[in-house]
Amino acid sequence: MTPRPLTADRLCDLTDAIRPAAHSSDTLVEGYRLETYRGRPGLRIPALAAAVSRDRIFDIFLQLLGPLGEVVDVVLETSHGNTADRHRDLRRTHIDRPVLESYFCEFEDLLLNDGCTGVAVVASGRPMEVQFDEHKLLVIYAGNLKPFERIMKEHGIRQNDKVKLITEGEHLHSTDESYRDQFEQFCYRLGVGKSFERVESGDWSES
Repeated sequence: MTPRPLTADRLCDLTDAIRPAAHSSDTLVEGYRLETYRGRPGLRIPALAAAVSRDRIFDIFLQLLGPLGEVVDVVLETSHGNTADRHRDLRRTHIDRPVLESYFCEFEDLLLNDGCTGVAVVASGRPMEVQFDEHKLLVIYAGNLKPFERIMKEHGIRQNDKVKLITEGEHLHSTDESYRDQFEQFCYRLGVGKSFERVESGDWSES
């Protein structure tokens, strides 16, 4: 693939899932930043968080799954019917990545435009994870972030460690009953299991 030119401060065109609060004066731009996730004592994981416009975020998300391997685990995240920013995680283990990607394409509208649905794809047997969360941010945890950075640069998404994420200001999520129904269909198609606890990405959020 021929790399796209790196453009400076391209405005981030949000999906229908999320909006800054009405009184917010933030200008959101595309970009990614590198951080270190700090969880329980001694846990430090390199992380990448990216804000990408609606016209290409889904395609980039699918491409980011490549480095995870051919067999992965998937976690569906839902806050439908929940309050206080709580959500449930539902897991399906050991699914062929191309099969999973076909399900994602089938439910593309849900993943893009429902502010109560998120998904995480986890490498099988390796500490690597790609999230397309309910804020429609791309968040990656991996010991080696270089393959993911290359994909960002191929699409013209430049590194900007001062880029402001929508989670760092007041914001609103959007959903409706039709998306709740679609989420249930998605769960059924994937055959997800019980809720479980996992490393959360909440440290990115200050809302």
